[in-house]
Amino acid sequence: MRRPIRTSAPVGAALAAGLLLAGCADVEPLPETAQGPRPTAAPATDAPASARTVGGPGTACALPVSFGVAEKWTPKAVEDPENPEFAALTRQGPATVRCEVDAEPAGHVGFLRVWTAGKGPARTVLEGFVKAARNTSDVAYREGGSGAGPVTEVTYAVRDELTEESKEERAFAVTTPKGTVIVHLGGLDTAEHRAMIPAYELARTTLKAL
Repeated sequence: MRRPIRTSAPVGAALAAGLLLAGCADVEPLPETAQGPRPTAAPATDAPASARTVGGPGTACALPVSFGVAEKWTPKAVEDPENPEFAALTRQGPATVRCEVDAEPAGHVGFLRVWTAGKGPARTVLEGFVKAARNTSDVAYREGGSGAGPVTEVTYAVRDELTEESKEERAFAVTTPKGTVIVHLGGLDTAEHRAMIPAYELARTTLKAL
């Protein structure tokens, strides 16, 4: 099993710096993730106004969907994500990362990352994505809708091996004619994650299939 992306740094910067070490592609197999209660949600916050969109023609990332990007958040395509040499950084389970939207210009530490996978039920693809993560707990799924069709959303916690602390993460998946798309929100820690939820909700509520 390959180590997934668990960093607050951009994927592109990691690739450019040559951070793929010889032993990081082989890790111990993970136990099956147990379903648990949904992590505590952040206080309700109005979604920010969309300054622009990403995913459509002429935008920073070519994707099967488009969605609104929060003000000052900066999207950038991940270069050469299919390169097998960087699979430990660019792949997680069935999905390959295509685009990352950096929150740093807006004053946060984290990214919205967009992943794509082959055709299949959104729930199945999202479950494979989460199971490929490391040290997950409190995994909870729910079904919803979007402008691109039905979506499956997941919230879960990830335990950091260095700090021995857990942080919240979430993602949603939608099936399109061009394959399944996953939009994931991490963050440096739970506080940063919760502060960025409005941008995540903006992406989900403005999602459109292309």
